Amino acid sequence: MAGVTSDTPVSELRQTGVEKGFSFSSILKSRRKILFLSLIIILLFSTAAYFMIGFATRPSMIGVLEVKGALLTEDQATLYSRAIMEAMLNESIRGVVLKVDSPGGYADLVEQVYLGLLELKSRKPLVASITMALSGGYYVSVSSDYIYAHPSSMVGNIGVIGVGPQILVPSETVLETGVHKVTGYSRLLFPFNLSRALDNFVNAVERGRRGRLRLPPNVLRRGSIYMGSEALEAGLVDELGTVENALKRVAQEAGIVKYSVVDLVESVKNKLTMMKPGVEEQDSWVNLTVAKLNEIHPPPSIYYLYLPTNASPYSSLTITQTFGGWVGGEGRGLVLVDKSHGNLVSYWDLEVLARELVLRNTSISFATSWSSLESKLDSAAAVIIAAPTMEYSEEQVKRLRSFVETGKTLVIMYDPAEEYVRIPDLTWPVNSLSTRFGIFFNSGYLYDEEKYFGMYRNIYVKDFLNHTLTINVSRIVLFTPTSICSAGKGVAWTFNTTFSSVAERANKYEVISVVNLNGVVIAIGDLTFMQEPYCYVEDNYKLLQNLVYIMTSRVK
Repeated sequence: MAGVTSDTPVSELRQTGVEKGFSFSSILKSRRKILFLSLIIILLFSTAAYFMIGFATRPSMIGVLEVKGALLTEDQATLYSRAIMEAMLNESIRGVVLKVDSPGGYADLVEQVYLGLLELKSRKPLVASITMALSGGYYVSVSSDYIYAHPSSMVGNIGVIGVGPQILVPSETVLETGVHKVTGYSRLLFPFNLSRALDNFVNAVERGRRGRLRLPPNVLRRGSIYMGSEALEAGLVDELGTVENALKRVAQEAGIVKYSVVDLVESVKNKLTMMKPGVEEQDSWVNLTVAKLNEIHPPPSIYYLYLPTNASPYSSLTITQTFGGWVGGEGRGLVLVDKSHGNLVSYWDLEVLARELVLRNTSISFATSWSSLESKLDSAAAVIIAAPTMEYSEEQVKRLRSFVETGKTLVIMYDPAEEYVRIPDLTWPVNSLSTRFGIFFNSGYLYDEEKYFGMYRNIYVKDFLNHTLTINVSRIVLFTPTSICSAGKGVAWTFNTTFSSVAERANKYEVISVVNLNGVVIAIGDLTFMQEPYCYVEDNYKLLQNLVYIMTSRVK
């Protein structure tokens, strides 16, 4: 051994051997540690690789969430919400295609689905494919990152339909604690509630289509329907394509090549059916009427909903009118209200007017037959012809003209709201009389998208001719009025920003006309302005008082 000689003491030899023994032991222990650590590292890498391979080879899915038909019930909204939750929590679902074929629905339920979809979009790719997305259907669509539509898809109809609160006839047995506890809203202010709902809708569209929308807010608010190709130009959709295009885009955004497709709504529906047998399909939305809507959601109610003409909520409104004669006292004057021509006007409509007449010692009487009305003409100071649905004969017109020529007053009123007309006649019955005095009531209604009270059909009138009817009247509001043509006999006009629903152009429209024939003929294109609470808006009540003054000023 190197360093060891015959002279080396035995003790040193032993000491050297011990030191070498310790060295071998340390080396063996180090090698074991290294081997142990290597095994742990290999195990960790193997486990990580196993999970990574498992994740990479895990079957990927794209969910299809189909919103179909009108969204009107809580059960439907729950179904969609659970489908959204399934898409969020299932890690195998890498993205979602929102397939929309819907006219919208009840406002609160539409917003529930929309907000759920926004949460889903924050976690996974969400792309919409539109067959039909109208009103609330488009509301939910704008939650998506990207929207496909067919060239002829129906898109848009951004707006709100509201069924206003009913009038409370109170009971002394069933008591309520506040004026709106039963009705829910103020009838006068309900249009403002609709405008706020519309603001929410338009804001959602502007947020969802940020940077891509090419329509200004006032155009969005018109509720127009756009074909898919038009919607593309307007920036309401991103591309023309099919649901297959939407699937490919979601796959690309999710970074997957191979995937299967799962119907989220059907999957959730099957689970709900097992838990709750008898889950029913909804009725076709084209069969909806306002009566059915009111059964589901009693008024007041607000909808992001489109309905075609034959299913329009307006065509099925049931208006309860109080017909028959009524005399408001034994005054020295008399105002007759014609009810002999199917007039859709009741004491309720003229109650405030009747009150003002009685305060001037003048009675009001509803004549249900022409013979009854004619027999009282000589003793009457004025006749009111409002919302007729039957034309006036030549002899009847002559009799009324003779009445005016003796110094009396004839008031002719027409209102284009469905409560006061019958389709298809519309303006013909009233024009069969008014045209004989040089007054023509136009078809359609007036609206203003810039200057309005609560909603676009409640228009301001601020331009007046100096006349007894307009004394101390600075501004009035008319509610869904029509315009009048009278060849220079007008006394009140709208702003030049007002549109006609038929002419579809802005103009300064005449809404009140006066014809002098010894007596006077007054024509007004609205009935609502004289009813409570609408008569208290702006100078409406002053206009009503002036009208009453003219009718009673020649009473002897």
